[in-house]
Amino acid sequence: MVLTDGEITLRPIKARDQRPWREVNRRNRDWLRPWEATIPPPPPGIPSPHRPTFRQMVRHLRAEAQAGRMLPFVIEYQGRLAGQLTVAGITWGSMCSGHIGYWVDKEVAGRGVMPTAVALAVDHCFRAVGLHRIEVCIRPENTPSLRVVEKLGFREEGIRPRYLHIDGAWRDHAVFALTAEEVPEGLLNRWRRRRPSTPGTPHK
Repeated sequence: MVLTDGEITLRPIKARDQRPWREVNRRNRDWLRPWEATIPPPPPGIPSPHRPTFRQMVRHLRAEAQAGRMLPFVIEYQGRLAGQLTVAGITWGSMCSGHIGYWVDKEVAGRGVMPTAVALAVDHCFRAVGLHRIEVCIRPENTPSLRVVEKLGFREEGIRPRYLHIDGAWRDHAVFALTAEEVPEGLLNRWRRRRPSTPGTPHK
């Protein structure tokens, strides 16, 4: 599926995205490194796992999508790849929940790209997929990501100590969530109401 609002598009990640994905990731290496997931050291005697290639990553993401456990998107802004957003950990049964992770090109930060992308994904999860709850877990030091959930009106639920291995260590994460009942009008509509509209003013 393809989700679009103005100049911002979410679409499934593909193997042919390798070149632009690598180029954007390379330019943003220093900016993204403090927030990227890493693999903890294995127990003694167990070899360290290798980081997957781009094609291996895409194959895994698409297999998880086909199994109904994940929705892996790339973000396009003005027709160019500008980041990645993944709805992961999708659980059905009595929970019907998932969590969102994302990153965006620093060159387009502050233009409303990421709040719009998250809003598109959440509305799709609630209205088309049938999920009831979406979480976003963010390191407390990650100010740009905290601004995204703040602007969208996610509810803060607390801290998960040493929740994920990020940038070489186990890091605390703040938990933010929304349920479908909290945004009956849709998250994108909420964001449009809150988003600054003064001509010439950059959207953050």
